[in-house]
Amino acid sequence: MRVILANPRGFCAGVNMAIDCVDQVLKSHGPPVYVFHEIVHNKHVVDAFRDRGVTFVDRVEEVPHGSLLVYSAHGISPEVRQAARERKLVEVDATCPLVTKVHMEVVRYARDGFTILFVGHRRHDEAVGTVGEAPDRIIVVESAEEVEHLNVPDEDRVAFVTQTTLSISDAQRVIDAIKKRFPNVRYPVKDDICYATTNRQAAVTQISPEVDLVLVIGSKNSSNSKRLVERAEEQGVPGFLIDDESEIDPAWLEGKESVLVTAGASAPEHLDSALLARLKREYGATVDTRTLVEEDMSFELPKSVRRLTVVQ
Repeated sequence: MRVILANPRGFCAGVNMAIDCVDQVLKSHGPPVYVFHEIVHNKHVVDAFRDRGVTFVDRVEEVPHGSLLVYSAHGISPEVRQAARERKLVEVDATCPLVTKVHMEVVRYARDGFTILFVGHRRHDEAVGTVGEAPDRIIVVESAEEVEHLNVPDEDRVAFVTQTTLSISDAQRVIDAIKKRFPNVRYPVKDDICYATTNRQAAVTQISPEVDLVLVIGSKNSSNSKRLVERAEEQGVPGFLIDDESEIDPAWLEGKESVLVTAGASAPEHLDSALLARLKREYGATVDTRTLVEEDMSFELPKSVRRLTVVQ
């Protein structure tokens, strides 16, 4: 079996920063540490932090007064921040800066009186947090079909932003529909879909026509990981999302001579190594790493973490 290992894959700068936030807080503060939602959408990352004394919560009210609360990489609403302050919590904000950028765009458009269309998945943590910035002025749009049925107060004062982890092709279909329906629509100068999402999808789009199967390492609730499977299938190649090598169904690999392996932006690198080891052991795989672009972006730890470390 020939395996092509896509590069870039796995952790992006925002995920690295968020995980480092929780790690530093644990080292300086010690457990218990509370995190609002999963710090990133990966089962292995979350389970490892649970083992170290982290408690993941879905409501601020679950956190004892005066405790330490870390906000996940996906961002949170002003309502959550206010609830945390009312409980006198020590706040650490691990929101990805690229998500924060979208929040600031929403705040600006709302201040200027626009109806804002958020292109994304309405139940995703990122969408919930972003909508919370201007709940009376923002509408979540998941498909081009939904655009046709929108009712807005002023069709000349409409703006759109997008979730950072969308399928590029799906997002473009919705954006095209918005631009057609609202010719004067405003939108950010720089695309909201993050660099890591774009790069990982581009790799799958380019390489998958060369293989018989695509394996994507990532958890089922990871939006960017699911989009990688969709990109493979758009190229006519079967793709499967797995949390780790234990989830491989041998039937998938019957008669397959070539496989593309990649990983979502929240999947740890050791999972790649374990998958490759199994493919070598059981299928005699040879591995060829294919690099499409070098990623060198990094984000500094937020001030809330640096201050806490200094205090401790």
